[in-house]
Amino acid sequence: MSLHDDAVLVLKNYGSGADDAQEELRRAYLDHLALHPDGMWKACGTGHLTASALVVDPERGKVLLTLHRKLRMWLQMGGHCEPGDATLAGAALREAAEESGIAGLTLLASGPVTLDRHPIPAPCNWHLDVQYAALAPSGSTERISDESLDLRWFTYDEVAGVADSSVVRLVERTRAALDGVR
Repeated sequence: MSLHDDAVLVLKNYGSGADDAQEELRRAYLDHLALHPDGMWKACGTGHLTASALVVDPERGKVLLTLHRKLRMWLQMGGHCEPGDATLAGAALREAAEESGIAGLTLLASGPVTLDRHPIPAPCNWHLDVQYAALAPSGSTERISDESLDLRWFTYDEVAGVADSSVVRLVERTRAALDGVR
């Protein structure tokens, strides 16, 4: 199965309990992939899927955010899919491990926590982000990558003071998913 096929399957299965906005995004992502065989890759000029993961330490009630080097914003770990990625979940986990420096991350659930579409500068138009949550192993230590200016743990409540609404929404949905597994 190709990464494109995996993304279609993930998106077809996404949505249990999703609100209208998430359902609209899910359909838009599927439409995009149907029209663009290259819709997984940065080279797709109309936009492309990306994969990200919020690194969370539920024992401490904290999330790890990166101060993105180019955007100068506190964000979850994530980025572009690469040719070696077999699945969207694998791409999100790879990005989280690379950008956090934490080994042994595991995804919270088998599917995404939420979807987020945001404009990006030319030559491309949109990032269609498929967002997961990754659990940090107990006692893990983060390490700043070349893509970050800083890494910092924030309590759930502190996130709204440093990050935009998309990250706040990701934290809220991750907390709800965490509550569902307890």
